[in-house]
Amino acid sequence: MPVADHATYCNMLAHARTHKFAYPAINITSSSTINAALAAFAEAKCDGILQVSTGGGEFASGQFVKDMALGAIALAEYIHRVAARYPINVAIHTDHCPADKLDKFMRPLLAETRRRRAAGQPNLFSSHMFDGSELPLAENMKLARQLLAECAELELILEVEAGVVGGEEDGVNHEGAPAEKLYTTPEDMVAVARALGEVKGGRYMFAATFGNVHGVYKPGNVKLKPTILRDGQRAVEQALGAGARFDLVFHGGSGSELADIHETLEYGVIKMNVDTDTQYAYTRPIADHMYKNYDGVLRIDGEVGNKKHYDPRGYLKAAEKGMQARVKQACVDLRATGTTLHR
Repeated sequence: MPVADHATYCNMLAHARTHKFAYPAINITSSSTINAALAAFAEAKCDGILQVSTGGGEFASGQFVKDMALGAIALAEYIHRVAARYPINVAIHTDHCPADKLDKFMRPLLAETRRRRAAGQPNLFSSHMFDGSELPLAENMKLARQLLAECAELELILEVEAGVVGGEEDGVNHEGAPAEKLYTTPEDMVAVARALGEVKGGRYMFAATFGNVHGVYKPGNVKLKPTILRDGQRAVEQALGAGARFDLVFHGGSGSELADIHETLEYGVIKMNVDTDTQYAYTRPIADHMYKNYDGVLRIDGEVGNKKHYDPRGYLKAAEKGMQARVKQACVDLRATGTTLHR
C-alpha cells in the first residue's frame, strides 16, 4: 500500500539513515495541499511524509466544528484514498502536539487507532509527534515514555523534541527564548536516549535543536550549529553504544544554507519539516492570479466579472503547481530524489 505500514516506514527511515538523505515532511491542511505534495513526490520518485499540525487539523475540520483530531482523521482518510494512485510510499504524521493539547489531539488519535485495529482495519497514521520541549527534561521524558509505550503497542513511531525551536508555529511561541535554549546539549541527548531506550519495542525520532527557528528568514539570518548534532550523536554512542544513535529530525529549516542542510544529513537527520516555504509557494500563484485578473474576479461597477477567473479551481490548480515545485526542490535539497522503495 502506498500509505506505509509500520514495517515499510521503518525500512524507509533505515534507508535514509544508510544513504544519508532525509525525507521532506510536508505540512498539509487540505485536499489541495495533499495533492500538490503527492504529485511532487511522484515526479521526484521520492517517498515522503505528509503531516498535519493541531492548527491544520482544526482548520480541516471546518470553522464551525474546530476539532483538531477530527480534521486530522479526515485528512488521513483522504490520503489513504488518493495515495493509492501514486507510485511512491507516503507516511502520515502528526506534528507538534504540546502537552496541553494531548487530550484534544494525540490521545484521541491513539484511541481511533486502537478502535480501528480492534475492528481489523489498518492504522490511519504512521507516526505522531509529542512536543514536550516547554517542559523540564525529566517531565518531558516521563510523558514521552508513556506515549512511546502506547505507540509501540499500536505499531506507531513517536517523534519527540528536547530543546527549543525558536520562532512561532501554531500558537507555540518561542520568539523570546534564551539563546542557550536553542541548542540541545550532548548531556540532554544522552538523557533522551537513555530514557526512551527503556521502552521495549519503541521506535522513535528525535528533534534536537541546533539554532533552528520556525518561520521564514533571509539566507544567513538563521545561525545553525549542525555540529551540535554530531557531538550529541557521539556522546550517545559512547554512553550507550552505536545502536542508540538517533534518527534525527530537522525543524525550522526555512532560510537555512544548503551546506548546513547537507551537513545535518551526515549526522543522522532523516526527516526535515517543510511548511513556511510551501505556504508561500502555494499562495504566490494565487496572488499573481488576483493581480492579473482583478476585473475578472471582482464585479466592478455593476459588471458581472469573469467566471473563469473567480472559479476557485483555476487559481487553486496554479497554487498546487507552485507548491509542487517547492516540494520537488526539497527532495533535491535533501538528496531524496530517486530514492523511493515503492515496488
